[in-house]
Amino acid sequence: MTIHQPPAIASETPHLDRQLSNRHIQLIAIGGAIGTGLFMGSGKTISAAGPSVIFVYMIIGFMLFFVMRAMGELLLSNLHYKSFSDFAADLLGPWAGFFTGWTYWFCWVITGIADVIAIAGYSKELWPSLPLWIPGLATIAILLLLNLTTVKAFGETEFWFALIKIIAIAALIVVGLFMIFSGFQSEAGPASLTNLWSHGGFFPHEFMGFVAGFQIAVFAFVGIELVGTTAAEAKDPEKNLPRAINSIPVRVLLFYVGALIILMSVTPWTQFAAGHSPFIAMFSLAGLGAAATVVNLVVLSSAMSSANSGIYSTSRMVYGLAQEGDAPALFSGLSRRKVPRNALFLSCVLLLSGVVLMYAGQDVGKAFDMVTTVSAVCFVFVWSIILASYIAFRRRRPQLHVASTFKMPGGLPMVWVVFAFFAFVLWTLTTQPDTLTALLFTPAWFIMLGVAWFFLRRRPAHLARYARFQDELQSDQYAADVSIRAGARSGQ
Repeated sequence: MTIHQPPAIASETPHLDRQLSNRHIQLIAIGGAIGTGLFMGSGKTISAAGPSVIFVYMIIGFMLFFVMRAMGELLLSNLHYKSFSDFAADLLGPWAGFFTGWTYWFCWVITGIADVIAIAGYSKELWPSLPLWIPGLATIAILLLLNLTTVKAFGETEFWFALIKIIAIAALIVVGLFMIFSGFQSEAGPASLTNLWSHGGFFPHEFMGFVAGFQIAVFAFVGIELVGTTAAEAKDPEKNLPRAINSIPVRVLLFYVGALIILMSVTPWTQFAAGHSPFIAMFSLAGLGAAATVVNLVVLSSAMSSANSGIYSTSRMVYGLAQEGDAPALFSGLSRRKVPRNALFLSCVLLLSGVVLMYAGQDVGKAFDMVTTVSAVCFVFVWSIILASYIAFRRRRPQLHVASTFKMPGGLPMVWVVFAFFAFVLWTLTTQPDTLTALLFTPAWFIMLGVAWFFLRRRPAHLARYARFQDELQSDQYAADVSIRAGARSGQ
């Protein structure tokens, strides 16, 4: 009998440690799906789209569920994948890993800087005399220390941050239901479900108002793919990742759709305006005098959660890029606690620029709004790469797709439906001057990456590290193929 040996691995390197339990993974997934935008940005979305915003969130959540299922099938097809940039590099080529990894890193660095500025702003609301740089620096220092200890400390922190968001939304739904069924009266009229359709119907601003809702709401889902960066540090990923991904539709229905239905039933949608939190308005209506302080604390924790996720995901992405030869080798090392320490320091140093921006004036604030829009457009690119990798997976590894216990529903036809939806989202961004400007600036990032890739792709160090990365993948792939063949023989 011939014994087949797996490919040799050039050198044994330390790996990330699997310390994230099911409750960590579940709450990280929820924290990624519930952004600060729901608490503060939903007023703008409701004023633009009216009650049709309910359908906007349902459609976006429905489409992104398939992106997450494609990502889950790919991550579980080879447990050596640390994140989606790994399977992009393996299935589409090294260029895809480079573009995806650095684009995702860019997205979260920008988002993290915005979060640091937001945290300083919310702290100013609570403590007016506090200098802006103190909460900014304190946030970065606290999150760095938490992330430097162990990945379990990150998971525990994110667990409690996400729990605060869940409790806030649950409180809103419970209080709102009581107001609706008790016939609560306010200056705007009675709290009633009829408010959803009695002020111009579900589509008061017709089709273009509905379109404007997509343009704003898609940014609220940024971070929904965050659970994909935990693949290398999740305990029992075959069980925990599917559980987290499959709960996405329930989370979207409860936290987004449920909360918005309650908000627009208690107060007619015509009363909402951009820049004002509907959460604060509803708790104030209910006679809860401390509503502003409570919601400010909730939004503060939500921004802290987002910054925490940003530090985690950017450090893991840079670590993965370094292992594949797409980032300096300095960032490929792990501390004794199996944490990518140097990559964490890089992320935190970049977040310090948020403290500088706070003192740069209003013009920077406007430019910053544009940059965060560019970041959100780049997230659409990352989601698209996940789907393109799935298409390549079905073509190149059909035996693994057949053996998968977590197949993407709808298969290839559904991939093209989601691609068409992304094209629609990009078109909606052309309908407003500010988002159109940001969209036109986005290619500059990819041109920069293209120039960097042109010089990097043939460097011996890059080629050597990418070859080692491929050897490790093939080793795991070999084991998976043997298992599939053994299962097929036992079934005969």
